[in-house]
Amino acid sequence: MPAHTTHDAARDEAVAPLLRGIAVLGRLTGADGGTLSLSALERTTGLARSTVDRLTATLARMGYVRLDGRDVVLAPRLMELGNAYLAALRLPALLSARADGLADELDESVSLAVGDRDGIRFIHQATRRRAMSLSFRIGDLLPAERTAPGPLFAAEWTASDWHRWRERRAADPGDHSFPAVPPREPGAPGEDFARRAAKAAADGWALDDQLIEPGLVAVSVPVRDPGTGRVACVASVVSHTSRHTAPDLRAALLPRLRAAVAAMEDDLRAAPAPEPGPPPAGLALWTGASKQELGREFVESLARGLTVLTAFGEGRSALTLTQVAQATGLARATARRALLTHARAGLVAPAAGHTFTLTPRVLSLGFPPLSRTSLPEIAQPHLTALAERVHESASLAVLADSGEEIQYTARASAARVLSARVTVGTRLPARATALGRVLLALPEVRARGYALVDEELEAGLRAIAVPVRDRTGRVVAALNVALHAARRTADDCVAQILPELRHTADLVETELRVAGRFCRVAVV
Repeated sequence: MPAHTTHDAARDEAVAPLLRGIAVLGRLTGADGGTLSLSALERTTGLARSTVDRLTATLARMGYVRLDGRDVVLAPRLMELGNAYLAALRLPALLSARADGLADELDESVSLAVGDRDGIRFIHQATRRRAMSLSFRIGDLLPAERTAPGPLFAAEWTASDWHRWRERRAADPGDHSFPAVPPREPGAPGEDFARRAAKAAADGWALDDQLIEPGLVAVSVPVRDPGTGRVACVASVVSHTSRHTAPDLRAALLPRLRAAVAAMEDDLRAAPAPEPGPPPAGLALWTGASKQELGREFVESLARGLTVLTAFGEGRSALTLTQVAQATGLARATARRALLTHARAGLVAPAAGHTFTLTPRVLSLGFPPLSRTSLPEIAQPHLTALAERVHESASLAVLADSGEEIQYTARASAARVLSARVTVGTRLPARATALGRVLLALPEVRARGYALVDEELEAGLRAIAVPVRDRTGRVVAALNVALHAARRTADDCVAQILPELRHTADLVETELRVAGRFCRVAVV
């Protein structure tokens, strides 16, 4: 389908509830902490409150947001949309290890970015932990002209690309549409971006000398697709002027960056064709069942429209309409309207052979704020729900560096006069606690899949714990319920508490697998 035909059809056949749902996710993505009240969503989207209520109820049913009183909070499950784009792109999976290695070698931050219309968007970050460190996140969008990668992408722009860039500069001279960067200072001298793009094309590298903000410097080199020779992504080394001036960055680190990029291009050249993973299953049935259960509060066209994005992935980077319909179980007409709506929103683009591909803009659906989600943040709402169900305190803990103690990282207390009261950050001997025995993987615990400690740490205190595993199957944390021995026997804990604990661990592990696919999830 030609691009202009797709554009016209997208305008005429767009699914309004899907566009509204995308707008809600966009507002939440730009909000502090990925959280807005229902009234704030009503105000910022211009939608009726009843519409906002139905959209957020649907997104909550999908696990994409969490309703916390009158607030709506982005949930880690939403990252599956950005994961679909990153998996289809393949570049993070193939190149991130090289970027991480270079960051370790240079002791500087290294990023990978792709072009997104007249901006750049990060697809991988290997940052250094310092007092002065980068705050950019995977998925953040930056104006091309204020970055080192930007000129390298602009070197391949068409006349229409340059026209769009000039229109955007004229409409938004302060860069207020790019919340990831400080606004452009009034009266700041404008640089000749076209000249920088031409120079970058000739040199094969580009420099950012404090264009984003004072003190920030970067040098970038393009990673070229071995098949087409075009820029696949751009690798950058980013530093601070307290460590390197821009000329020093170029002189000292550019050779090593070029060597790393050459190795990245070798990796792309040698990479085998991807084996398509299994597409999502049962989505059409699930949305239909949800509609039956929730009635008009469930916006089926929004849920089905968003599931279309998950049809893409590794080995499924370009799909025909028929393939999308088959992968999702949706009717062909439903899948077509969803694809055209996504094309209007800039999330999908037509490609060769009557296929569609995801665009980097899919990362704008919640990925930046969620990309730095920690395990305690993932676990906290599930711990709270667990404590409310069993009416006992619940905790998350990890093994401390010494290997001899556990450290509590999240807690949910029960509303009881007599309950286990341990604050986050508390350390206890690992071998004396159910949490510690799970984390130490003692043989008996491995065989049973849980640990029960009966009044060993303290008289009257009984606790049962289960492991939490990451996407590789490694135990990274443990969940427990602690209670007074008078309230439940040890057998009661196994019969009544253990199933609830395991269910909670399953929920945490599901979100951890999604969040950890392309991002590092801190365990503390």
